[in-house]
Amino acid sequence: MSERRKITLPAGKPASTDADPRRKPLRPNAPVKRNRVRTAEDSAPRPERAPQPERGTPGDATRARQDARAVPTPRQAPEDGRVRLSKLMSEQGLSSRREADDWIEQGWVSVDGEVVTELGTRVWPHQQITIDPMAHAQQAQRVTILLHKPIGYVSGQAEDGYEPAVVLVRPENRWEGDTAPWQFTRGHLNKLAPAGRLDIDSTGLLVLTQDGRIARHLIGEDALVEKEYLVRVQSMAQPEAENVSAVVPEEAMEQLRYGLWLDGKPLKPAKVSWQNEQQLRFVLREGKKRQIRRMCELVGLKVVGLKRVRMGQVVLGKLPQGQWRYLRPDERF
Repeated sequence: MSERRKITLPAGKPASTDADPRRKPLRPNAPVKRNRVRTAEDSAPRPERAPQPERGTPGDATRARQDARAVPTPRQAPEDGRVRLSKLMSEQGLSSRREADDWIEQGWVSVDGEVVTELGTRVWPHQQITIDPMAHAQQAQRVTILLHKPIGYVSGQAEDGYEPAVVLVRPENRWEGDTAPWQFTRGHLNKLAPAGRLDIDSTGLLVLTQDGRIARHLIGEDALVEKEYLVRVQSMAQPEAENVSAVVPEEAMEQLRYGLWLDGKPLKPAKVSWQNEQQLRFVLREGKKRQIRRMCELVGLKVVGLKRVRMGQVVLGKLPQGQWRYLRPDERF
């Protein structure tokens, strides 16, 4: 037998059980890994985890907080049945909303005997509203002007280089047949606004008013005032036809009277009849943008001339084109 050699380890180093001298010794107090015996539970399939929402970057959260601060929280109206005082005054026909706000600020409106001066005040519908005579006196001084608008003028604000029709309201353009008792002043142009549009390519009666009650009566959401038009048309299928009424089927006329849709909504019933071989008479109770022209296109007709001759009980009459007159005290729409 060969003799065994005695190996002396350096002091302070524990003996290693691994034959590989490169293996690092265990750290003091380090946990020792032990082989675990597998059980039946380990072999069972693990339940699927619910998908976690995608996480954004820290910048996303910051932007979300900034957006939340930027969007104001809408002020909730009380659910007890109260309404804005100005809205109630408009619904009762006492004034327009703009007039109501002006009168409230002036201290001319009382509710159940108490003066209200704060805009946005809400009241009960059954409460008694009283208007100071000063407000009625101011309202009576407001004028309404009837203008025979020519082609080439827009009804409202100037646009695309075209002038508004109100520029025609000048002393030299006042109709000599006007019997209204008022003398024209520059104050009559203050806040004078059109009550209803008339296309740039259309002529006829245009109402300009300072009175919010008249504007609401003519063009409000619940307005039922009739507007009458004379419309010269041409058949798209037979543009050379002189007797247009002879080539338009009765079905098309029925559609014009009722059954057409514009802007995704059905139109209200209209009165449509032939005035002569080339001219239709329309009576409407609504006024969508370019409504008559669009209605005619839907049934194969092209409008070549359009003139408004009546609004309610007020007619254009003999008023010359480009001239104007005052609405008389005895006239009502």
